[in-house]
Amino acid sequence: MPYANNAGVEIRYEVDAPNAGAPDEAVVFCGDVGLGAWQFGWQHAALAGPHTVITPETRGIGESDTPPGPYTVEGLASDVDAVCAAEGVRNAHLVGYGLGGMVALAYALGSSRPASLTVIGTPAAGDSYNPAGVWADPSSPAAVEGSLTGLLSESFREVHPDVISRIVEWRLGEDGDRETCKAHCAAIEEFDVSGRLYEITTPTLVVHGTEDTACPRSAAVSLAEGLPRGALHAIEDARHLVGVEASAAVNDAIVGWLAEHASDSLTE
Repeated sequence: MPYANNAGVEIRYEVDAPNAGAPDEAVVFCGDVGLGAWQFGWQHAALAGPHTVITPETRGIGESDTPPGPYTVEGLASDVDAVCAAEGVRNAHLVGYGLGGMVALAYALGSSRPASLTVIGTPAAGDSYNPAGVWADPSSPAAVEGSLTGLLSESFREVHPDVISRIVEWRLGEDGDRETCKAHCAAIEEFDVSGRLYEITTPTLVVHGTEDTACPRSAAVSLAEGLPRGALHAIEDARHLVGVEASAAVNDAIVGWLAEHASDSLTE
């Protein structure tokens, strides 16, 4: 996988379907607090091919550098910008979970490169987000498995125990350690664009599981209502990892959103 350099910090990323869509356009994933790239596996399968898809490893995750924290959301957005610049992406369609959604919002405030945003389980301010409900210490299999109780609905966990087992394996191998989580949490704590939402004119799809325990529904509603071009897509009874447990509905929403806002219409 290639690397992009942001002021001496090396960010590793993966490019899939590099010749899909417009030559200067791509879907770019932005990751949640402490989580590895596994979190986008369900969306990646639906989007790579119709679009070029870029998956950066957030600083502190995988083989990206881990500079000392604390981090800022703006700094994480500059990492994403370095990746886009390295790949010649002029129009980036950002898809972010939680912290990654905050990064997408901050990026849209500071750059014209974002062409559309899809933010999942994301508030306009960090004080409406509970990162302790998302990250779990990957050195503890029991903690990782236990965390999925809050991240995925009971009905999904009962029907798909095989998926739960695979997610536990991926998290143990890919998620960031405690110091990375602390650095990411510091970025969340300082994040607040609630007074500047009117400045974010980038089309933004706000996807939210109505039973999300990391980000309350009210925060998603407020975000969508405060954005000039925001649209709320709520998934009933789903929790924070709504893109996992309701992947078909989430993917359909994102595909439709990109069909409206990408340069080229999607083909089946």
